[in-house]
Amino acid sequence: MRRKKRETKRPNIPAAVLHWILFTRHYLVQFPLLTAFFGFLLLLFAAFAFLSPLPPIINHHNHSSQLKNGAKAEESTLSKETSSFHVPRSGGRLGSHLWSSRSSKFYYGCSNASESFENAAADTRKNSDRYLLIATSGGLNQQRTGITDGVVAAYILNATLVVPKLDQKSFWNDSSDFAQIFDVDWFISFLSKDVTIIKQLHAKGGKALNPYRMRVPRKCTPTCYLTKVLPVLNKKHVVQLGKFDYRLSNRLDPDLQKLRCRVNYHALKFTDTILEMGKKLVQRMRMKSEHFIALHLRFEPDMLAFSGCYFGGGEKERMELGKIRRRWKSLHASNPDKERRQGRCPLTPEEVGLMLRALGFGSDVHLYVASGEVYGGEETLAPLKALFPNFHSKETLASMRELAPFSSFSSRMAALDFIVCDESDVFSTNNNGNMAKILAGRRRYFGHKPTIRPNAKKLYKLFMSRHNKTWEEFASRVRTHQIGFMGEPNEVKPGRGEFHENPSSCICEDSAAKARAGLTLTPQNRLDEGHKDGKENINKNETSDVTDELSIEDDQDLTDMDYVDNGTAVKGKGLPGEMLLEEFFSD
Repeated sequence: MRRKKRETKRPNIPAAVLHWILFTRHYLVQFPLLTAFFGFLLLLFAAFAFLSPLPPIINHHNHSSQLKNGAKAEESTLSKETSSFHVPRSGGRLGSHLWSSRSSKFYYGCSNASESFENAAADTRKNSDRYLLIATSGGLNQQRTGITDGVVAAYILNATLVVPKLDQKSFWNDSSDFAQIFDVDWFISFLSKDVTIIKQLHAKGGKALNPYRMRVPRKCTPTCYLTKVLPVLNKKHVVQLGKFDYRLSNRLDPDLQKLRCRVNYHALKFTDTILEMGKKLVQRMRMKSEHFIALHLRFEPDMLAFSGCYFGGGEKERMELGKIRRRWKSLHASNPDKERRQGRCPLTPEEVGLMLRALGFGSDVHLYVASGEVYGGEETLAPLKALFPNFHSKETLASMRELAPFSSFSSRMAALDFIVCDESDVFSTNNNGNMAKILAGRRRYFGHKPTIRPNAKKLYKLFMSRHNKTWEEFASRVRTHQIGFMGEPNEVKPGRGEFHENPSSCICEDSAAKARAGLTLTPQNRLDEGHKDGKENINKNETSDVTDELSIEDDQDLTDMDYVDNGTAVKGKGLPGEMLLEEFFSD
């Protein structure tokens, strides 16, 4: 029966089709105007279908994985990448100037003391009745600024300086003393013409000298030292200045600034053990590629929590970072959007990768990354590694056995990263912390090697709207925004910004070299010389914007803090819940 039913149904299908054809043929013949009308509608529909744009292409796999990993619904649209924003593997045709500054040959570091300063220094060294001790705070680079300023403070106070004490009790939990990080004998001998330095206090009359402990205000001027510290020093004879970071004014007379440079760039030399390991890491990078970029990537959970910024990780991120942030009871409620708009948030690994690609660095470039624990781990690093697959670190370049003498000491590990970053062809950062500032100044002093500092205030808007732009438009805007942030000479007006990142008093101009090159030395073209990037230039008003943004000084901002310079804290050591903000970030 079932077979018969199927057989009876089969003829009905072609019969119905035949009936419809005969019916439409009859009416189309009878009504030619109706035929023409339907034909016109058919053509119109075909034209509309051909001319309408294709819908955006959505990477559903990435979108769904982000939702699974806690990405918030309101930002899920940011994971949708249109076909117009296609990141190329190549860096483009920006040329070899990416790896060097075309203007660097016209400038050189100069920090020799003037004759009058040398004579004054000889007089100050005669006084041996006053002793100054410095207790630094923070990570390696924050302590470096304290040591540098401590030498200048000793000169101002006409005091004998005791080799500075390093921070051994804070979160970094590094037991290293000065002589285990820096060559102490070189430090003392190199500065002997400026300040008398001794390794330790000696007993006087059989009695140990106990220092009087005090603090000075942040950015204290020479007059401040002479009025607040000198009277105490004359009375007590031995004074220790605690929490000594950023305790000396940014603006000093040229001779004192040059003394800063002699300390920072010449007297502070790492120990031979650290230097040898650092040079091995550099050599191994050179074996892999003629040129390489070093990236200082700060994206540790505690640092992100303190910043008060939001990085698109949904409710999961808000809960995790919020829990960490509540450890500091003195922190006020954050406004993530405001922090981003003001350029106070570090770039994410993906954002810094996109910035480098837009500046012209292709996927074949080798990248050395100095970082600690990255929030989100490999998932957060994946976009950066996709953009730059030649991804290296000290842990991938050296064996555990080679790193064993350093791995338990955060400052020694930071020193290794410092050496590689300093020796790199291009140094870049995702933040404006102390290591970024110190290296920016050092690389200016030793030949203006390219140093990329993100113009976070301008790049923020660009990153947020990038999916509405073509790659070419995005890359062009990045290059424009980064003019003035690439480590070129005269990017920043003298005296603007932190001295440690812009040591203008210690940068001299080679007039003869400029004359041979046929360049006219006028104030404006001196400024413009550092603002050229290929064919792109900025006008005078934009130059002012650049220097203003670089000169922002925030006494209580994250950029002044040195939270784990190399990102490496001793494993298992978290932040004590009751730790004071001042104790951790050295106010």
